[in-house]
Amino acid sequence: MPIGGKRRILIVTDAWAPQVNGVVRTLEILSRDLEAMGHTVRCVTPQDFRTIPMPTYPEIRLALLPRAKLVRAICEFGPDAIHIATEGPLGLSARAVCQKYGLPFTTSFHTRFPEYVHARFPFISERTVYRFLRWFHGPATAMMVATPSLKAEMEAHGFRNLRLWSRGVDVDVFHPVPGASLPFPKPVWLYVGRIAVEKNLDAFLALDLPGTKVLIGDGPARAELEKRFPDAKFPGPKVGAELVRDYAASDVFVFPSKTDTFGLVLLEALACGVPVAAYPVQGPGDVIGDAPVGALDSDLKAACERALKIPREAARTFALAHSWRACTEQFLSNLAA
Repeated sequence: MPIGGKRRILIVTDAWAPQVNGVVRTLEILSRDLEAMGHTVRCVTPQDFRTIPMPTYPEIRLALLPRAKLVRAICEFGPDAIHIATEGPLGLSARAVCQKYGLPFTTSFHTRFPEYVHARFPFISERTVYRFLRWFHGPATAMMVATPSLKAEMEAHGFRNLRLWSRGVDVDVFHPVPGASLPFPKPVWLYVGRIAVEKNLDAFLALDLPGTKVLIGDGPARAELEKRFPDAKFPGPKVGAELVRDYAASDVFVFPSKTDTFGLVLLEALACGVPVAAYPVQGPGDVIGDAPVGALDSDLKAACERALKIPREAARTFALAHSWRACTEQFLSNLAA
């Protein structure tokens, strides 16, 4: 441990701006919070390299031949700890470099990678992807996961070096906005995230609900869904104050995904005073559980109708108990010196 307990922390990630998703927001918040605590953080991202578009998902850029430049970045920065956040080209290169030079590192599991890969490439089995993931994360001193239920699930798949790293929300950034409104018929049913097949958005868009469905974000399924569901609104990606306003102007946050490991957007919506409707699956179940701030139901329409009756004040109060600092402390305790 460096003098004073302050560390130089290198985070390697294939997911970064301009992508708008839970992984990117998690790492951005983590970096800011670590720096606020006095640590020095360097994020190595695709922005530092020549990139090519990811097949089937051109919005995601993949670093091209990053090994040499990554070695220079590590040598120049001189990290006290290295965290590899993703399993893409940068993550693979960082893993190889750390193993070659005997550098300890940690990893994290952010998304249901096997299910995502199988959804996009049905000829690749989930079993094959889990085998790859055990190989990738195996040498790490710790593989961080967001919830106890995900930890138990990954242990059942043969992972052994698991540590908890929970998620929180910046309640100063995400907050109710008095008078916020959107120029659409109410109630407004909001989704924020990737517009992609693995998010199960058809289940949301096909619901017979009054008012307006609004989907903020972008992704490979957006053009097709806009054509199939012309009454829904697709304003594209939003960040910052504009995103917070749209959260706060909505009546219910609808989360149709059945594959997310956590769902940071759930906490963001709740922090803005918006109740949640979702399926009773791992992500929403871990975030909300039995708290009276959302409705979890295998009938998503029924969940939406129940969520509409939940007081907005309850959602905000719940989020205030899930701030980010404790999560950052948890991340620090998991790092390998």
